[in-house]
Amino acid sequence: MTDLIIAIALCVAVAIAYAVAALIQARFAHLTVLELVRVPVLWVAIGLNGLGAALHVTSLNFGPLSLIQPLGVLTLVIAVPLAAITARRRATRLELTGTVYTVIGLAGLAMLITTGGKPDTLTTPELIGLIVATVVLVTVLGLLGRRPNASTLWEAVAGGLAFSVCSALCQTVVVTVDEAGAGALLRPITIFAMISIGTFAVVATILTQRSYRNGLSAPLAVTNLVNPASATIIGVALLGESIATTNFQIALAVICALLSGYGVAQLARARDVAATVPAAAPAPREDVPTNA
Repeated sequence: MTDLIIAIALCVAVAIAYAVAALIQARFAHLTVLELVRVPVLWVAIGLNGLGAALHVTSLNFGPLSLIQPLGVLTLVIAVPLAAITARRRATRLELTGTVYTVIGLAGLAMLITTGGKPDTLTTPELIGLIVATVVLVTVLGLLGRRPNASTLWEAVAGGLAFSVCSALCQTVVVTVDEAGAGALLRPITIFAMISIGTFAVVATILTQRSYRNGLSAPLAVTNLVNPASATIIGVALLGESIATTNFQIALAVICALLSGYGVAQLARARDVAATVPAAAPAPREDVPTNA
């Protein structure tokens, strides 16, 4: 029981760290990369993301993945109302309903589509192929997001994909070192994997940062959906894992996916509505005469 309480507490801490980091990033999403590195508070966001990742790994020592993964949606639950509070306004009905549908869908997917089996590692051809494919996909998605008037969700998808590949590469490095010892870190393929992890982590951070420039909720929801979904695909396709589901569970998973999609659409609508609401006209100054 104590381990369960610790696992839940760690998950809440992870969600708070990620949510606060996302809020900080959203404030500066309009800046270029060169401008961002000169913003001290942005390094706080990067530190919070690192802290969240470390706490997430730690939480797996106290609770099963089937519990930890669904609690990841707490990031969205915390971030949406927190964004409204920092903007000194109430969360809109679209934001609330979008959050509810997205969280229910994501939690359902996380509980239904769980992978099982002994942790495996990527072979050298699989690792190289995965990195090359990820570079191509992330580049294409990133370029789609940079088109004039393009949806920022393209970059959110790219960021979620890059984060999930980081996880797969981290698993390969950790398991390899655990089985072969620290000497495995000097292998060329391991060095290549570690360089790729660092590169994808930076790219994912930049892409998610840019995806927040027109609003936080919808891109954050998309990233939270793409990350575990693509990680599951990688696990099944390359790491020898299997999806522990029946036909009934698969049907429920489809329903949950639709709920998540509807929730993201609601959050996107909330962002678009907020962007089109005209600002209130300023009150006339007392020293400026007005017409009778």
